[in-house]
Amino acid sequence: MSQSAASFVDLLRSAVSDPGIVSAAYRQFHNYSLDNQLLAWGQCLERGIQPGPIATFPKWKELGRYVRKGERAITLCQPVTVKRAIGGDDGADEPGVFTRFIYKPHWFVLAQTDGTDIPPAPIPIWDAVRALAVLDVPEVPFDATNGNVLGFARERSIAINPVNPMPHKTRFHELAHVLLGHTAEGVQADGEITPRDLQECEAEAVALLCCAALDLPGVEHCRGYIQSWWGAGNPIPERSAQRVLKAADQILKAGAVAAPAEGQVAA
Repeated sequence: MSQSAASFVDLLRSAVSDPGIVSAAYRQFHNYSLDNQLLAWGQCLERGIQPGPIATFPKWKELGRYVRKGERAITLCQPVTVKRAIGGDDGADEPGVFTRFIYKPHWFVLAQTDGTDIPPAPIPIWDAVRALAVLDVPEVPFDATNGNVLGFARERSIAINPVNPMPHKTRFHELAHVLLGHTAEGVQADGEITPRDLQECEAEAVALLCCAALDLPGVEHCRGYIQSWWGAGNPIPERSAQRVLKAADQILKAGAVAAPAEGQVAA
């Protein structure tokens, strides 16, 4: 399947199988959503384009650069809010809105343009305190009596075992449980409940993406954990893959602050 039309499952599969893609894509395209970072990176490699900053034709013109004649645009995924009519094709009886994802070829990479030099954009660092505040998820004292538990999520809060050798990985995992609604599902009396194995797979996939993007240790542990719950080579369902990419993107953007030096991470 072409990278420009890759499904969320394809994007997540490539990210999990080769986390180096996530790190490289994040460094080049961190201003965009995680799924679009992976889409842009894949298209650059597929077409032999040097990865770099991307912008629309009008934006490059505004910056004093011009897209070279004959260059083909990079395709990214855009969420579009659609109004649902009463008795529409989807069988809905009541009006409402829903989100649909569409692909549009509107972006060009720096290497496809000529003109005024553009200073490199600083790569953000990730700050856990800022992320927790933005996401409104407090980190509370660890009170589990089982010393083998490295962390937990409870309603809208998380806790990390103070002797956890990789607190950042567990923090990403527990944040994912909250953002994905797993902790709320534990008290709901109706609606669809995500199976435990899929919950753990989703949360650890989020942790893997965050660790990979920020070049933090723990990626191999994440991969092993996912395989222990979900099996080796089993694809995550499309809806779950979409949720995983969105949650990881929320966490990365919530903790992003201007970087004084490239590669520094406060986790």
